[in-house]
Amino acid sequence: MKLPVAVLVSGSGSNLQSIIDRIEQGVLDAEIKLVVSNRAGVFGIERAKRHNLPYKVMLHTDYRSREAFDQAMVDAIVEAGVGDNGLVAMAGFMRIVTSVFLRAFEGRVMNIHPALVPSFPGVNGQADAADYGVKIAGCTVHFVDEQMDHGPVVIQAAVPCQAGEDGNVLAPRILKLEHRVYPQAIQWYAEDRLRIAGRHVELKVAGRPCARQPKADIEPETYALVWPPLEEGF
Repeated sequence: MKLPVAVLVSGSGSNLQSIIDRIEQGVLDAEIKLVVSNRAGVFGIERAKRHNLPYKVMLHTDYRSREAFDQAMVDAIVEAGVGDNGLVAMAGFMRIVTSVFLRAFEGRVMNIHPALVPSFPGVNGQADAADYGVKIAGCTVHFVDEQMDHGPVVIQAAVPCQAGEDGNVLAPRILKLEHRVYPQAIQWYAEDRLRIAGRHVELKVAGRPCARQPKADIEPETYALVWPPLEEGF
């Protein structure tokens, strides 16, 4: 049985595309039941249209409060078929959800953030990391709580950051890893292999072999460390 998924976007939807691609390749056991955008005219919705996926544009400015908007999203997602056995994947969704949303999908909301949580939360994670002068940057898939980019970590990927690089240089390097780790995290959830224990997310071991990770003596653009390791297909 495929995992029912709702994907929330606010922009171009490249992580949405990575989820779609892995589903169409047959390595991600999920079905996108609904794509929701809180902004009109974004390319994420165009991606949904191209793949004949159900979508809904819900402008948060049309609602009297954050809670009212979140309740409307809950209703739309449940109506689309993402009930107690489904997952909500935030993929570049530029809003902090309230307790109204999190109570409805307790332990079933994931997010991808372009920094190594808890470092550099917020919308400028890559630029903030580069400006700080870090030597290692990366991305994080985590379960969502009521704080920004804060919930229990599922998987992280680290990439080198060289002196003088800015966020514009660093962002594409990180994005390549986002497109791999997010579908992997969703697949682990689909296989019921994740368990949240306080701030820790435990991953059940499976017999599937891991993908090979590159050696450390190659160019920064192609080197990464991912933990837990990616499995074949991701």
